[in-house]
Amino acid sequence: MDTVHMTETIVAIGTRKGLWIARSNDRESWHLEGPHFLMSEVASVAIDTRAGRSSVLAGVKSWHWGPTVQASEDGGRTWTESAERAVAFPSDTDTALERIWQLTPDPNDSDVVWAGVEPHALFRSTDRGEHYDLVRGLWEHPHRAHWEPGFGGGAVHTVVPEPGHPENLLVAMSAGGVYRSSDAGASWAASNPGIRAYFMPDNEYPEYGQCVHKVARGAGGALFAQNHKGVYRSDDGGTTWESIADGLPTDFGFTILAHPTRPGTVWNIPVADDGERIPPGAQLQVQRSDDGGRSWRMQAKGLPADSYTCVLRDAASLDSEDPVGIYFGTRNGDIFASVDEGESFNRIATQLPDVLVVRAAQLP
Repeated sequence: MDTVHMTETIVAIGTRKGLWIARSNDRESWHLEGPHFLMSEVASVAIDTRAGRSSVLAGVKSWHWGPTVQASEDGGRTWTESAERAVAFPSDTDTALERIWQLTPDPNDSDVVWAGVEPHALFRSTDRGEHYDLVRGLWEHPHRAHWEPGFGGGAVHTVVPEPGHPENLLVAMSAGGVYRSSDAGASWAASNPGIRAYFMPDNEYPEYGQCVHKVARGAGGALFAQNHKGVYRSDDGGTTWESIADGLPTDFGFTILAHPTRPGTVWNIPVADDGERIPPGAQLQVQRSDDGGRSWRMQAKGLPADSYTCVLRDAASLDSEDPVGIYFGTRNGDIFASVDEGESFNRIATQLPDVLVVRAAQLP
């Protein structure tokens, strides 16, 4: 008799007060584990399945010990803490780490992990997240002194490597904009042509200073960006950007997701206004495009109306199944899942703390 190999889908949920893990073998019924690191903020999570691993990294901020990276080698069931795993600025920078906003396994090297942090900086690990070194090229960039903190803080919150091209790396930050490197991080250039900064009345299209909220890389290489007012696509690796906000109920939001295998399919979770920060018309919704942002349609089946919550920049994720699963968490502690690419949603967890990050993956 043939043995059927069952994969496990996990959804890691980082919140203001700890980390939860939702598990499922069929993406229909879910078991919720946690909390891990109760009363510590978990602002970043990475699920590392490279080279057959089932590793989870979490950027944890203890209000007593400060921020560090915690690691699990068994899919988030147990955790080990290493005194050497802390991300720390070198002494010559005279800078203290505030928060780890992003952990990104590199698709080109199964040992490399990138960490984007607050204040604006990027770190690189070459040993799967055990040790981290400051990327000096970005830290010493002459623009850094002029990068401003966004409402949530000044941080490198997005790290986008390019599969198949280890020399190419893109980061995004609030409020500095998009920066690209073509030499694996040794040097960097601002890359914001076409991205509007409406809050700069003297020059709404500056070289840098845009408040980018999130960037996602789609299949086929297109990049999609959600800004503080503005949704954009780049077809040339971030060299130029064009608006794809027409057809959306609002151009404000925090997160954007791109289909891992189907070019042109992208999801946006809109927010009514940067002053209100609630769903448009109080209907929690996802907006989907299948033509690279030229047209959009609402997906809201199973999502609540009369909703006054919000979805933050990293509180949404996709899995790698077919059809792709969509997962997101809200600031009032609900986690929603779709196993049909957004056509319908189910609530898989509720009454969690303020959700900061959601990451989904299939474990081997």
